[in-house]
Amino acid sequence: MDQSAKAEAFRRLHTGAEILVLPNAWDAASAAIMADAGAKAVATSSAAVAWAHGYPDGDAAPIDKMCATIAEVVGAVDVPVTADIEGGYTDDLAELADNVAKVAGAGAVGINLEDGKRAPELHAAKIAAVKTALGDRLFVNARIDVYLKGLAEGHAAFTEVIQRAERYREAGADGIFVPGPADPDLIGRLADAIRLPLNVMGWTGVPDAARLQALGVRRLSSATNPFRVAYAALARSMEAFLKDGDPDALAAAGAGFPNLQKRFG
Repeated sequence: MDQSAKAEAFRRLHTGAEILVLPNAWDAASAAIMADAGAKAVATSSAAVAWAHGYPDGDAAPIDKMCATIAEVVGAVDVPVTADIEGGYTDDLAELADNVAKVAGAGAVGINLEDGKRAPELHAAKIAAVKTALGDRLFVNARIDVYLKGLAEGHAAFTEVIQRAERYREAGADGIFVPGPADPDLIGRLADAIRLPLNVMGWTGVPDAARLQALGVRRLSSATNPFRVAYAALARSMEAFLKDGDPDALAAAGAGFPNLQKRFG
């Protein structure tokens, strides 16, 4: 499947009968495992990619390193890949256009672009700049951080999210990502009011995919959870190995590891 076909397939995944359950990878190996497990698309996690390369989350990792990782993920799977690029690593619109061109050049067919604590007017301008530069080559998932960053509470937060979602839709966004809410009633009201496919973040307390689908959500992201699962297991195994020096126990902890040598061979 070429990149154009992947882009079209990725768009269809937001309008099909089933919610898109989207795992977030951080390298070729994690992406391959996700795709082989049956993922219909794979995303990168900006935080997980940054941590894997020794950077903190928050626009700290160099864009070229992020794009190199995206290219490695794309090369490891046959499914569409969408990239989490935080705020685009710049607020300069011309530089942003260059950055997203690099992301598309790495093979991604979608991006997450977050507003964070930036003014919504600026984020709308950034979305418009991306769409002007690349049109439908990238599915732009506009992330709204009102709940995640605690920018407002209660009804004021709900109203702010809806206003931003509409502003971003008018700027050209293809989807809206609202991380933070876990309450089913709130998620359902957001899905009803937002006029684009709604993406939520899978975290503690968030309903499962079937329930989210019934509420009108179109996409569920794993966020950093796969990275946390992998590295929590590694931390536990290393603590035990360094304490006891038991090779058998360490080998047993790795039982079931997929044959990546064969996979990449």
